[in-house]
Amino acid sequence: MNEGRKEHRFEGRLVILGFGSIGQGVVPLLLRHIEMRPEQMLIIKPHAGGMDAADEYGVPHLHAAVDEANHRQLVGSRLRPGDCLLNLSVDVSSTALIGLCQERGALYLDTCIEPWAGAYTDESAPPAQRTNYALRESALALRRPGRGRPTAVITHGANPGLVSHFVKRALLNLAHDTGAGDAAPRTRDDWGRLAQRLGVRTIHIAERDTQFGEQRKQPGEFVNTWSVDGFVAEGRQPAELGWGTHERHFPADGARQESGSLAAIYLTRPGAGTRVRTWTPLAGPIHGFLITHGESISIADYLTVGDRANPAYRPTVHYAYHPCDDAVLSLHELAGANWRMQSGQRLIKHDIVSGMDELGVLLMGHARGAYWYGSQLTSAQARTLCPFNSATSLQVTAPAMAGVVWAMKNPDRGIVEPEELPHDEIMRLCRPYLGELVGVYSDWTPLADRGWLFDEDLDRDDPWQFKNFRVS
Repeated sequence: MNEGRKEHRFEGRLVILGFGSIGQGVVPLLLRHIEMRPEQMLIIKPHAGGMDAADEYGVPHLHAAVDEANHRQLVGSRLRPGDCLLNLSVDVSSTALIGLCQERGALYLDTCIEPWAGAYTDESAPPAQRTNYALRESALALRRPGRGRPTAVITHGANPGLVSHFVKRALLNLAHDTGAGDAAPRTRDDWGRLAQRLGVRTIHIAERDTQFGEQRKQPGEFVNTWSVDGFVAEGRQPAELGWGTHERHFPADGARQESGSLAAIYLTRPGAGTRVRTWTPLAGPIHGFLITHGESISIADYLTVGDRANPAYRPTVHYAYHPCDDAVLSLHELAGANWRMQSGQRLIKHDIVSGMDELGVLLMGHARGAYWYGSQLTSAQARTLCPFNSATSLQVTAPAMAGVVWAMKNPDRGIVEPEELPHDEIMRLCRPYLGELVGVYSDWTPLADRGWLFDEDLDRDDPWQFKNFRVS
């Protein structure tokens, strides 16, 4: 791909914390779109190895494990006013790093909100404390009124992140196609009222990954197309979903939060052990895992109309993820061992033979039934578009790059979520890296072809009830 035009000239230091598949894939994008020298960057990662991208581009790196005791010295001492921290690590507290950047006057971006190591799987902690809801509230609690604070863009990868911009684009497309108008909403309340007016009741982040490597999964190993540690950690968290105002069947294993936005609930079971029905254009009807993700909460919260405690409108929002086939087998094996991690781990990226990542948002309940909007990106396309990327990583690295560019251009916005960024500007930067960007209508519902074998407990009067999506 030809070099993209430089979006911004950056004079400070860009520190990248963590250098797994996303770190390796984002370096060429940052240097392609931001005018800076490789020597202005510094990579901090816990282990040696996996530095091909850094070595090829001449980016300095430091091997050191960041923890609660040393993060201020290892990271904070390398940040000055106007610098930027791109946090791609696991097991390092995002709120600690956000607070550090706010102190230092440095910009910040992460792709998810992480706690310190062990917090996800601390079985002594109540489930509510191990949710992404709690992590989001802790990050938003760092906000201070007024502008002038260093920009910190939180949860801006593929999902959470890019999918929030997909939702806005999908709402505009749906409004146009149903004759509801072409005027773009200007405020948060306007977006919520547009979704309410269109009749959107449920939103899935519906994803199907079909990529596979030369060597298939072996017994005793976990195989994935992105961070194994990250996926297992979030899979062991309680399942979470934004809870819509149209829902009339509260889950028997559901629990409500007691403070904060009140936009989401959680289930007292892990997301990797909770399956839901969903649909994507190429895969058709599938069973996905209801893995907890920040966008399930932030999108539902952003589109809420009226009082948070008693809203006039809110859609149900959750992730419905069918990972690559080897990852599904890995999850089954993990669950069989009572969620104890396999001894072997393998990330497939450069050895991917074929397949694609079909990632989008599925808006349901409106006049046209269901509408999926998103990216269909093959592994072969990803390699052509940007080196050191797979389809899965490029769908993360492109919005991470776009978020960094936006933060550099808007350095004093404080702590912001994806929904608060200009979707059109972010989409312009990401679009060249997303493969086929499509919108497809469907008459699919979770009640399709149900009831022929078992007398299931379904709500046939309203197909968009969560109980109809859930797989028993």
